[in-house]
Amino acid sequence: MLTRLTPIVALAVLSGCSLTKGEQYHNETLASIQASETNVSTKLENLSLQLSNQTDYIESLEKKIGVLDREMIRLKKDVVAEVRKKNAPVVIPAPTPEPPTPTHNIVLGEVEKVTIDTIKQAFDARVDTGAATSSLNAIDIEEFERNGNNWVRFHLSDGDTPPTEDNWIEAPVIRYVKIRQSTNEDVERRAVVELWVELGKIHEKAQFTLADRSQMSHPVLLGREFIRDIAVVDVSKKYIQTPPSKSKK
Repeated sequence: MLTRLTPIVALAVLSGCSLTKGEQYHNETLASIQASETNVSTKLENLSLQLSNQTDYIESLEKKIGVLDREMIRLKKDVVAEVRKKNAPVVIPAPTPEPPTPTHNIVLGEVEKVTIDTIKQAFDARVDTGAATSSLNAIDIEEFERNGNNWVRFHLSDGDTPPTEDNWIEAPVIRYVKIRQSTNEDVERRAVVELWVELGKIHEKAQFTLADRSQMSHPVLLGREFIRDIAVVDVSKKYIQTPPSKSKK
C-alpha cells in the first residue's frame, strides 16, 4: 500500500513547486509592466516641462521683437510726418480687429497675478495650456525631514522682492520628478510641492515643480492641471482677473 502512495505524493510535491514558480513569474511580469508604465509617465512629464520652458523662452524673445517693432513703428511715424510736410498722400492701414473673448464662467489672460497663501505675496504667473504641470522659480532650496516625512523650504523669487526670513515657503514634498536637460544628457531631480493659491475668484490647492525659472519671463507657470474644469484662457489678453503689478506696463 505504501509503495502505491509514493508516486502520488511525489506528483503532488512537483505540482506545488510548479504553481509556486508560475506565481513568482506572474508577479515579476506585473512588476516589470508597472516599472515600464512609470518610466513612460516620467518621460512624458519631462517632455511637457521641457516644452513649457522652451515656450517661455520663445515668449521672452517675442518681447524683444516687440520692442524692435515699436521702434520700427516710431520710425515709420517720423517718415509719415515728413511726407505730410510735403503734402504727399499717406495711406493709413485699417486697425486689426481684436479677437473675440471666449464665453465661460471664468476667463484667464495669458498672464495673471497669483497670491501664494503661505506668504500672502502676489506674483506674476504665465498661464500655459501647453504645460501639464505648474512650476515655481524656487531659489535657496533646502530639504529637511519633519515627523518622518520629506519637507522643503525655499524662496519664490520674482527678481524684485529680496528673499528674507519672513518670506520662506515650507511644504511637504509630494513626489520627485526627473528632468532631462534639453542641452545635455544630465538628469536633474526636482521636488514637487502642493500650495494653496488665489487667482481672482479661484482659490485652489495646486502642485508645483520647484525649478530654476530665473531665465524665464515670469516666476510662476500655471499648467493645465490647475485650470482644468475651472477656467479657459484667452491668450490675446492679460490680467483679466487680477490687476498687473506696478512694474508691468
